[in-house]
Amino acid sequence: MTFVHTKWFKYLKNFIIGVAASIVMMGALGKLTSKSWGNLAITVGLGTEAFIFAFLGIIGPEKDYYWEKLYPGLDNAKSRMIPLTEGGGSDFRPLNADAVESKLGGMLEELQAMSKSLGSLKALQEIDFTETAENAKSMHNFYKRINEAMATLSETADDTVKYKEHMASLNKNLEQLNGVYGNVLSAFQVKS
Repeated sequence: MTFVHTKWFKYLKNFIIGVAASIVMMGALGKLTSKSWGNLAITVGLGTEAFIFAFLGIIGPEKDYYWEKLYPGLDNAKSRMIPLTEGGGSDFRPLNADAVESKLGGMLEELQAMSKSLGSLKALQEIDFTETAENAKSMHNFYKRINEAMATLSETADDTVKYKEHMASLNKNLEQLNGVYGNVLSAFQVKS
């Protein structure tokens, strides 16, 4: 009976059940719509299903869980199930109680560390961040005003450059005007 536990057989069984079920449904559709092939399809499909279900009843259910690998002796009705800390028994490997206790101690330390971490997270959750939000808003306003001042300063620097250029031009014009005025005064003094 190892053949029925192979993957190939499980696939074939599911395939035959699925195809037979679809033939039954098509046969039922044919019967409902009064088609001539409806009788044959429903008969073939139901016959196949009956054969498969009878076969499944004969071979028995599949074993899906293998608990005996985790608990040796579980599938033997006459085995003596004893607590793991005692060790011994015909189906069990003896366990060292000190080793089990040290493993449990390590787990306890990890749980305590996790508890401390969770406590820290809870404390962080309870912190009131409303003042922080207000401070961040104030900082945003501060940086916004600084940026505005920098833009104004940049404009002022441009205006200062233009002012210097105009003043230089004005100085040049005054020098020329002074030269002309000086020439006019000299001409009047020579005539007088």
